[in-house]
Amino acid sequence: MAKLTFHGGIHPYDGKDLSKDKPIRSVLPKGDLVYPLFQHIGAPAKPIVEKGDHVLTGQKIAEAGGFVSAPVYATVSGTVKAIEPRRVVTGDSVMSIIVENDRLYEEVEYPAVKPLEEMTREEIIDRIREAGVVGMGGAGFPTHVKLSPKEPDKIDYVIVNCAECEPYLTSDYRRMIEEPEKLVGGLKVSLQLFGNARGILAVEDNKPDCIEILKKLTKDEPRISVKALRTKYPQGAERQIIYAVTGRAINSSMLPADAGCVVNNVDTVVAIYHAVCEGRPLMYRIVTVTGDAVADPCNIMVRIGTNYHELIEEAGGFKKEPVKIVSGGPMMGFGIFDLDVPTTKTASALLCLTQDDVSRMEPGPCINCGRCVEACPSRLVPSMLADYAEHYDEEAFLAHDGLECVECGCCSYVCPARRSLTQSIKSMRKIQLARKKKQ
Repeated sequence: MAKLTFHGGIHPYDGKDLSKDKPIRSVLPKGDLVYPLFQHIGAPAKPIVEKGDHVLTGQKIAEAGGFVSAPVYATVSGTVKAIEPRRVVTGDSVMSIIVENDRLYEEVEYPAVKPLEEMTREEIIDRIREAGVVGMGGAGFPTHVKLSPKEPDKIDYVIVNCAECEPYLTSDYRRMIEEPEKLVGGLKVSLQLFGNARGILAVEDNKPDCIEILKKLTKDEPRISVKALRTKYPQGAERQIIYAVTGRAINSSMLPADAGCVVNNVDTVVAIYHAVCEGRPLMYRIVTVTGDAVADPCNIMVRIGTNYHELIEEAGGFKKEPVKIVSGGPMMGFGIFDLDVPTTKTASALLCLTQDDVSRMEPGPCINCGRCVEACPSRLVPSMLADYAEHYDEEAFLAHDGLECVECGCCSYVCPARRSLTQSIKSMRKIQLARKKKQ
């Protein structure tokens, strides 16, 4: 039987061997915790504590600033030291709550939970919203909004993105190996919201052990199936995984719900389980700390707000001085210039490399080879779109579907002329999307 897949894509060096066999280990933060109020798409959270207040682990310290927003919770006990702008991983200064860690880790009492079968749809959504769950694959879209489509009866598939196609990242893999029950439990919660839907655990076929474990766990679940996807980047991109699993296509003007689908990644689904079945807010996430500059590449269960310096220390420090540090993976992550920033809900990985291959590349003229067209999962002509972007030809860029780019980086990866195709297209997309937002 042919593996489920999509058009285009690439097979970069995956680097997963560095950390995939390292069990998840928890780390207690040593210094102050910094909680940015803007860790999600939508309105920033609003502080409900003041300087000098004592807080407990699991206490809400900022409430949602609107429907498309999410609250923030303390992940340690201690004293609110300040509420002020702090630098985050993107380089922006974001208003943040700083908590001085007392290292006692005193915790609130969490509310009692009802059995899932006894909860109404509204109660489940409310639990997820109150827990501050957002998309933890990188986008940070508030999960309660995603699980509240206008027509829930038209949702046919609830897909768990277990692909983890980004090179070097292994946190989802470790979660599937070590806590598969919570993953399946979180999917069951989601299915409770959509009576007509089937649940699909979509896993790339380079993880046969995960496929076997999940199939055993779901063999008596008639509404849940495990699908093996062909290993290929960007198999885990939302549009690509929907097409691979269902054969349905969406574009930039559509939401997955328009194709009858809801898609969440592994960590998000586990956070849904914690919120609904245990009454616990989102306070932790797994971060892969890896790369050839790291002494002990590993997967760390980190309390949100922990400083990146502490993650490097937990991974044994640097065995070689890194030339490039990336937040996220090498394909869709972004370079950072300072480790003195906090982990957030969307922090998936810290990649530290001893070489910066990209900056050493000397771009040349396009040779019209068509490799970028062959690799593009959106069936675009990246070389042409990059030309339009570089010449600020907005009309031609839009006419040739520039907004359909998913910014996966495949075109730049395969380009023999070493052109920064993705970066040029991405810059023009930002301009166009900002303009549409104002209209």
